[in-house]
Amino acid sequence: MPTVDRVLPGEPGTERITAEPPVPAGPKEPTVSVIVPALNEAQNLPHVFARLPQVDEIVLVDGGSTDDTVAVARRLRPDIRVVRQNRRGKGNALACGFAEATGDIIVMIDADGSTDPLEIPSFVEALRSGADFAKGSRFRPAGGSADITRLRRAGNKCLSMLVNALFGTRYSDLCYGYNAFWARHLDVFDLDSTSPAPDSTDGRLWGDGFEIETLLNLRAAQAELTIVEVASFEHNRIHGVSNLNAFTDGLRVLRTIAREWQPRRSRTRRGAERQVR
Repeated sequence: MPTVDRVLPGEPGTERITAEPPVPAGPKEPTVSVIVPALNEAQNLPHVFARLPQVDEIVLVDGGSTDDTVAVARRLRPDIRVVRQNRRGKGNALACGFAEATGDIIVMIDADGSTDPLEIPSFVEALRSGADFAKGSRFRPAGGSADITRLRRAGNKCLSMLVNALFGTRYSDLCYGYNAFWARHLDVFDLDSTSPAPDSTDGRLWGDGFEIETLLNLRAAQAELTIVEVASFEHNRIHGVSNLNAFTDGLRVLRTIAREWQPRRSRTRRGAERQVR
């Protein structure tokens, strides 16, 4: 008959081992996607990518480059995602990049070296601290620009004042493209990344050009997102020539303000009529 060893209380081997309670996991770190619209920026990408902090995803949106932009990007960052925009212009490139991003936070920078990737943590921190939309500003303390001309500075100031008066905002820098936002707010901007190019002379829909920066700022304000300005320094483009035209793009910004103001005024009027009834 088999025997069973019995251990009486108090005898060696009866000590109870108590497991340590599990350490609660801290809050999950948000993932960050960086969107880089690029058109013939092969010479600038090594500088830009060398200054990128640790991020979870880089989406390069190519506008039909005729140089080695895509090849250079893939050599520098084998993990990069390359997207081909379906129309023309910076606004369309950003819309296509936003649609493909998988991160919790979306950051938009330029491929020409004018926006400093080392500032990305400041934008992310603003979002983590409660902002919905972190808006870069060259005119906040510690901000600045080595690139902006007197004409563009004056135009930007006038347009910023106009928007602040019409939309009740307090923007110090309306026309600057360094921004970040939580991806969950992407629908607020209502950007078109799927329609084909129209049969117009320039092949762009409204919002496909440099007016995208103003469009994002206005729609963020209209949606009553919590907006925080982040001081940023704009550097000179490293190589090549900018496609920005102060006069024609300034007119597009002005038309964008007018187009966005009309729906806002109509909504305000309808809301007032409902209250009267």
